Amino acid sequence: MSMVAILTDSNSGITQAEAARAGIHVLPMPFYINDEMFFEEIDLTQQDFYERLTEGAQIKTSMPTVGSVTDMWKKLLRKYDEVVYIPMSSGLSSSCETAFMLAQDFDGKVHVVDNQRISVTQRQSVYDAKMLADEGKSAAQIKDILMEEKFQSSIYIMVDTLTYLKRGGRITPAAAALGTLLKLKPVLQIQGERLDAFAKARTVKQAKSIMIEAMKKDFAERFHDASGSNMHLEIAYTYDREAADLFKEEVQAQFPEHEIVMNPLSLSVSCHIGPGALAIACSHKLGTPA
Repeated sequence: MSMVAILTDSNSGITQAEAARAGIHVLPMPFYINDEMFFEEIDLTQQDFYERLTEGAQIKTSMPTVGSVTDMWKKLLRKYDEVVYIPMSSGLSSSCETAFMLAQDFDGKVHVVDNQRISVTQRQSVYDAKMLADEGKSAAQIKDILMEEKFQSSIYIMVDTLTYLKRGGRITPAAAALGTLLKLKPVLQIQGERLDAFAKARTVKQAKSIMIEAMKKDFAERFHDASGSNMHLEIAYTYDREAADLFKEEVQAQFPEHEIVMNPLSLSVSCHIGPGALAIACSHKLGTPA
């Protein structure tokens, strides 16, 4: 039986300590803060990130260098026979396409998975891959299974402030000013490759209701599973854990049969939406009807 290493990047939100406990591997993503480079979970913690972000520092995400990716693969292949690498969605970064090209020089030992996931849904894919590896599946089999599930996930995100969408050029300054004046709480969605606008709410309460109802509709109409019994359900947030705990209680009341997992949104997402965001996400459970 082939020994398969499961590797992801820190866009998954999986910390180095968590990865060590789970027997998986995480490539830290680089960030530039006022033109100085930091690596997530190496010399940049969530606390450090949000302090610098709210202070107005210029923060940019960046692809991992070619050398950091290939060096990690070479390191893993000294211990394992194959590597399954699950980077963030190609729709949100070019790092996945780069990884595909680099893998061609590894004689079929590195399998890059582009199943259009980010943050909490990417995290679930990583744990699914680890489960499959523990069951004895080969890297190629794991990749095929994850790709079959490619669009079987959904994320809705409420943005608390328009400041960071404006800063990243995702909305115009005029739209941000009007939205701030009207106290809008935009709800964004990630379903597949893109981060798109979904709805505009006037209050946090309304935004949370919109997200919960959208998830119910996805369960019933998109995933043909009204009870959601075949779906993982997750809550995610940026910085404000107290607000996230309250949202989790509200979601649990609407989905009482679900075990709801809660984790911070990855910093690569947080960089563009800022603190105070709340999200609800789901992904299909492997081995159940789709």
